[in-house]
Amino acid sequence: MTHNCILRKFEKPELCSSMNPIYVGLHGHSGKGGRVGNANAPEEYRYGLLHDSPVAESQPDIYEVLDRYVKSFDKMFDDNKEGLEGTARQVKSLYLYSRAAGTGKTTTSVALMNEYMIRNYLGHIARGKNAPRRPVYFLDVNKWQTLYNAFNRPRVPEDKAEKAATEYYEMMDFAMDTEFVVLDDIGVRDSTEGFRGDLHTIINERVANQRPTIYTSNITINELDDVFGEERLSDRVRDLTQIIEFKGKSKRGRRT
Repeated sequence: MTHNCILRKFEKPELCSSMNPIYVGLHGHSGKGGRVGNANAPEEYRYGLLHDSPVAESQPDIYEVLDRYVKSFDKMFDDNKEGLEGTARQVKSLYLYSRAAGTGKTTTSVALMNEYMIRNYLGHIARGKNAPRRPVYFLDVNKWQTLYNAFNRPRVPEDKAEKAATEYYEMMDFAMDTEFVVLDDIGVRDSTEGFRGDLHTIINERVANQRPTIYTSNITINELDDVFGEERLSDRVRDLTQIIEFKGKSKRGRRT
């Protein structure tokens, strides 16, 4: 079974065929588009799943908790709710934290995002509903900050600044409005007040609307108040969020 297919978990090779409409809906005709492409995950993590994650061996206790967490995704189709809109609010957010880099936070966050995407897509199909084109989204905060700098530095050519600004605000809109989002590496310290304000806006919007969010960070949730210069932000995030600390030292031969 090809690793570049998030339907491999079902162990049915026919599901990973480009002739299969479910595969096309998730991966596109080229295998590089569809809802998986729209999710914006980095290429090295793009097809990750929880059941065969390389992090499971080093973080077995965490993955036991996450197995239970993934089962909560079925709540988005609770038959006692009216329709499908807004039912993702039944899913809690997660704050994946470790001081050390390379402990598996990003790998795990994308795996969880893909698990949600599969259930969202198949759930809509099973109920005869149109599945959203972008049910999940991954925002690499460091790369997003690079775009911010690209149109705020002096003497940047106008065409380059305009292109960077357009992409930056498009990503911001996706991060605020998409149903299920990963905010990767939110512990930004060396940033301007304007950039921190935009990231704060995303977090506030998601918390206020109870949209499930996976935060990854190298700072504790209590330190968010210091980074963003606002008291009680950590309390608002914590209210609907489960905190999970990744243990151990960096295992990077590749980024995890």
